[in-house]
Amino acid sequence: MSAMKKIAGRRLALATAALLPLTLAAPATALADTQSPTLSHAATPPARMSTVGGALLGKPGTQANLGSGAPVLPKDLSARSWIVADAESGDVLAAHNPHWRLPPASTLKMLFADTVLPKFPRSEKHKVAPSDLAGMGAGSSLVGIKEGETYTVHDLWLGVFLRSGNDAVHVLSSMNHGVKQTVEDMQAHAEELQALDTHVVSPDGYDAGGQVSSAYDLTLFARSGLQKKDFREYCSTVRAKFPGETTKKHGRTTRGSFEIQNTNRLLAGDSDITPYQGIAGVKNGNTTNAGATFTGVAERGGRVLLVTVMNPEKKDHNKVYKEAARLLDWGFGAAGKVTPVGELVAPRGAQAGSQPSAPATAAAGGEQTSAKPVAASVRESGSGGVGVALAIAAGVLVLLAAGVFLVNRRWPLPDLVRRRTRP
Repeated sequence: MSAMKKIAGRRLALATAALLPLTLAAPATALADTQSPTLSHAATPPARMSTVGGALLGKPGTQANLGSGAPVLPKDLSARSWIVADAESGDVLAAHNPHWRLPPASTLKMLFADTVLPKFPRSEKHKVAPSDLAGMGAGSSLVGIKEGETYTVHDLWLGVFLRSGNDAVHVLSSMNHGVKQTVEDMQAHAEELQALDTHVVSPDGYDAGGQVSSAYDLTLFARSGLQKKDFREYCSTVRAKFPGETTKKHGRTTRGSFEIQNTNRLLAGDSDITPYQGIAGVKNGNTTNAGATFTGVAERGGRVLLVTVMNPEKKDHNKVYKEAARLLDWGFGAAGKVTPVGELVAPRGAQAGSQPSAPATAAAGGEQTSAKPVAASVRESGSGGVGVALAIAAGVLVLLAAGVFLVNRRWPLPDLVRRRTRP
């Protein structure tokens, strides 16, 4: 049997296993009343969880199948849930309670971005009305949007990704016919991606009754979003200039700006952590109920890995990033030496037997997908020194006979990540 047939057979078996316990894979909306997003809920995972992506992923505890020469998993990991996957093939290298439905915090903004980002061109301008900022939770993270000021869509997305600004999320939701409509759109998109552990209540990830996701689902959101050029640009931007407030003095109207920096510590660094070699995003979060959450993507030696870590029990400073870094290190060392324990499934729209999609241009952003990647480049802002790792070509979806897909094997992650030094 050829290697390709063996791979296709294994993927088909995993896909079949994922379809067996349909009740376990039901959307989380059905469990909204019983899934309280508070730390008072049981500190142990359910005995039965979804098996989307493979039967092993539905079992509690750590799942790994180490081969000869594979490094042992990092010891003393305290996260309630984590997953390490190959971003291109979708193979899950190892996981720990990956389908445990937990509060996601601002990592849910990846789903928000993947849903809403294609709807508006980045150059579109919007003047903020008071109603745009209504309904934000107390203590929300903010980028500093002001009523009556005009912002471009590009400005707003920088606020979402760099500062995790709930104010930017609410303005974009208002542009998308309101929070209610945006929540419905996000839920529909999650179900299209087969992220069936996710129940959306707020578009910004703010603590809300019944709002849950999982390490598995967050990884699906990241993988889907990273196929969009603009998503890759925003999530890999370290710092940028953000428009300030308009002032009038001596008959002259001026509007300054201020610098914002990405709160993803594996990207920007911190006092006790340096930027991770090869990091290129994606999103972090932290709320009282969710604890710290993080999804990251990194490239090393031509391999691209995704990691998601949810709610480390140890509350040391930057613990979520430190555990994520250790898992990425393990993943790069273990790649090719482990038997995958599952896979990141394809969206429902990926039909079995389909051919790779032809290059297409998005209506809003003018973004193209191409089977031939273009070299990444780095864009620096002359006024603000904005380091933007910009990938030119989006990953193309390659549909396989088994009904799953691969991102283009030469996925064009930003070249900057290979040589970035601490800012």
